[in-house]
Amino acid sequence: MIEPMLAFALVAAVVTVTPGLDTVLVLRTAAVSGRRAALAAGAGINMGCFVWAVASGLSITAVLTASRLAYDGLRWAGAAYLCWLGFRALWTSRRAGTVAEVGPVPAQRAVVAFRTGLATNLLNPKVGVFYLSILPQFLPENASPVLASVTMALIHNLEGLAWFALLVLVVRGAGGLINRPTVRRRLDQIVGVCFIGFGLRLAAEGARR
Repeated sequence: MIEPMLAFALVAAVVTVTPGLDTVLVLRTAAVSGRRAALAAGAGINMGCFVWAVASGLSITAVLTASRLAYDGLRWAGAAYLCWLGFRALWTSRRAGTVAEVGPVPAQRAVVAFRTGLATNLLNPKVGVFYLSILPQFLPENASPVLASVTMALIHNLEGLAWFALLVLVVRGAGGLINRPTVRRRLDQIVGVCFIGFGLRLAAEGARR
């Protein structure tokens, strides 16, 4: 079982560090809300991945993939949520005095960040399809699909936590620059456009299925 897990760990590591929605979300959260909230967002993302991996092991995502109505419903919900996050970031960049104060981050903000990270993954059926297509290729012979899927999800999550922690350290090191109002506004604008772009791309996936 070790060799398949090591092979999966290598593939998962490449996927983890590839720039995408998760990276943008953690970077923006770290810059605006601080380290605690960013790590909470990363934990939410990882929890979403874990849920999808378990669902893959139970073949639930196979049903989702086979059902065009269920897939499209989840896809449109995810696209709308991402676009809402994007427009909210753009609106924040336009408001006067929206720069977060430097200091301790309220506990509630970490909870909100966790929910945001979790929602971005659970509302993205592409994550479920990814696990459904990737995990079976690394399933050891005579191993329980659910147990193997959980193991691979934990491997992916550990790599994700390490990557998100590194991103938070990078943002923290550049704190003096990021805390400037002009830089914060530009960051919100860039992130807003990225979120909307991710949402529109997810919405457009239906035309290619």
